[in-house]
Formats: sequence, C-alpha cells, structure tokens
Amino acid sequence: MEWWHALILGIIQGLTEFLPVSSSGHLEIGQALLGTASEENLRFAIVVHAATVLSTLVILYQEVTALFKGTFSTTQWNEQKSYVAKILVSMIPVFVIGVFFKDQVETFFGNGLVLVGICLCITAVLLGLSEYLTKHWNRPGHEVGFKDAIIIGVAQACAVLPGLSRSGTTIATGLLCGVKKESVAQFSFLMVLIPILGEAFLDLLDVIQGEVIASELSWKVMAIGFVAAFTTGCLACRFMLSIVRRQKLTWFALYCLAIGLFAIIYGL
Repeated sequence: MEWWHALILGIIQGLTEFLPVSSSGHLEIGQALLGTASEENLRFAIVVHAATVLSTLVILYQEVTALFKGTFSTTQWNEQKSYVAKILVSMIPVFVIGVFFKDQVETFFGNGLVLVGICLCITAVLLGLSEYLTKHWNRPGHEVGFKDAIIIGVAQACAVLPGLSRSGTTIATGLLCGVKKESVAQFSFLMVLIPILGEAFLDLLDVIQGEVIASELSWKVMAIGFVAAFTTGCLACRFMLSIVRRQKLTWFALYCLAIGLFAIIYGL
C-alpha cells in the first residue's frame, strides 16, 4: 500500500464512518478499485477506525466530559451513570461477537464485493424503512432506555459485516424503537467508542507480541491514513448530527442502494 492509497482510503473512512453508508463497505470497495486488497486490510481498517473514534471524542467532547464527571464525581445513581450503564449494556452483543466469533467475522473482509453490495442494499432498506415509518407514526419519541440499548447493541453486532452500516443500522434501529432522532444519533456515536478502542488496543498487543507481521504496512502509511481519517471524521461527525436532527435519511438510502448494486455488479 502506497502513501496515496492510505490518504484516499483514510478520507473514505473518515467521511463514511458517521454517514449511514458503511465505512467498512466503502473501504472494501476502495481497496478493490485501488488494487490494494491484501491481508493487511483489516490492520489498516482498525487504524483508521481508531482515528474516527478520536474525532468522535473531539466533536462530542462536552458530552463525553459530562458523562465522566457525572459518573465518577459521586457514588449516587444519577442520569450520567444511567447513560453509561446503557452504553455498557449495548456493548454486550458486540462483545460476544468479538470474543467468540472474531475469526469468523474476519473471513468476511477481503472476500469479494458481492457480500458488501448485498449488505449495502440491506442498509438502504433499513434507512428508507426507518424514515418512512417514523414519519407516519407521528409520535414524539423517547430517550434511550435499557431495552432500546440492548436492541441497538444487537444491531451494532450485526453491523460488523462489511457493507452493513454501523451508524445507519444503529440509528435506524433506534428510530424504529421510537427513540428521539437526536438521542439515537448521539448514543450511536458514543456506544462505539469502547469497542473500537478495545479492538485497537488488542491489535497493538498482537503487534508487540509479534503475532502480526507489521512490516507490510509501514508506520508512514498508517500515520497518513490516521490523519486523513481523523480530519474528515471530524467534519462528517458534525455534519451527520445535523442531518439526523432533520431526519433526512432518504438520500443516503438511495446512495447505498446505488453503490450496493455497483458493488454486486463489479464483484460478479
């Protein structure tokens, strides 16, 4: 992988991580078009995902700080502790997948674009369905509850498949559960922080222990990808929050459908 490959793929990751169009799917498509598909793809994906997690912390700094202060400043149960508990509950499904099915999940990556295209089409259906139904239900919506958190967590666990948008799947699922669009967007972005950071940490341990051949992917390439993903991720995160508040997901559904069909045709 050359430095300009990393730059392009980092930009793709940063722009698509928060938009409901599947960053992993776009990385797979980008790597196929650039001819960089190899065993190092998953390693690079983890690096740029860590960059977008950092961009989330920057954009949602006030919210994250408030959660930390509210959680650790008192021993009494409060709103912040409840919110953190819901995030932890939402992590249970993806934790199960990561611990018991990690090897099986990794086989889906770099395994052709047909699966990516199919998952992108599923993302399109979820986005379109959630917007259509929430408009016709005409109900005020509620804050994220513990039941909502576990359901959204299951959706996040399913979204480990390349092409199935994590943010799109979790936001659409939250809307279908009747959660307020502003609340589900913020919860969707915050709930991914610990799993991605945990995955990046475990990957770093693999490198230190010599279980991963890191020489194939230079530090320069990873640094360029990281910076590109972080910079564009900050822009995309802020943009996506405003988009969800207006609940304009139809265009993203149409885009996912188009790019999904392209991936299927190209893959075949």
